[in-house]
Amino acid sequence: MIMHLKEVKAVLLAGLILIGMGVHCNKASAASTEVLTGAGGCFWCVEADFESVSGVKEVVSGYTGGTTKNPTYKEVTRGGTGHYEAVQIFYDPARVSEEQLLDLFFRSIDPTDAGGQFCDRGASYRTAIFASDAGTRQAAEAAKAKAAQELGRNIVTPILNAGPFYKAEDYHQDYYKGSKLVITRGGPKKQSSAYKFYREGCNRDQRVRQLWGSAAPFVGS
Repeated sequence: MIMHLKEVKAVLLAGLILIGMGVHCNKASAASTEVLTGAGGCFWCVEADFESVSGVKEVVSGYTGGTTKNPTYKEVTRGGTGHYEAVQIFYDPARVSEEQLLDLFFRSIDPTDAGGQFCDRGASYRTAIFASDAGTRQAAEAAKAKAAQELGRNIVTPILNAGPFYKAEDYHQDYYKGSKLVITRGGPKKQSSAYKFYREGCNRDQRVRQLWGSAAPFVGS
């Protein structure tokens, strides 16, 4: 009976140690994750681009920059909410820096276009960086100046103060790799195929390549 109690205590102690280790690991993981928020036109495309970056853990599509609480996609694209289609990029700063992500961001969009991006026109498709603190603002301003120097053109992408971020509807998350069937101009397609059809039709990569050439990080040659 005594041995049985010792065994029970040992099992309980081992369990507590494992729980403690799990909590420690979760805290360490959370501590090594930072967030960058930006708007680069269609959030499907920005999400697809940045989820391919080493060190990026997740990209979440949503809405920010406006005044309407908990907006829907229809409300945002219809106009009047003040919101941008935007993403939050969750990344490990030990593997990829904020400065690197900002450089990639400017080279994945047309930062000279104030009326939207590519075939998507209107306020919700404008570009912006949303700075959560002075450090991010300084880094974003430096990246913007660097982009302007490389292009030799005026960069209209503003650096704004970060505000509430509202996650977009579930069907928008990871749209670029979804398998559900959707109706397109070319007929029924899987989401992943519909995404490619949209991206090609919108001339996003063509315009980015035209602007940035070999410096464009997410388009082929």
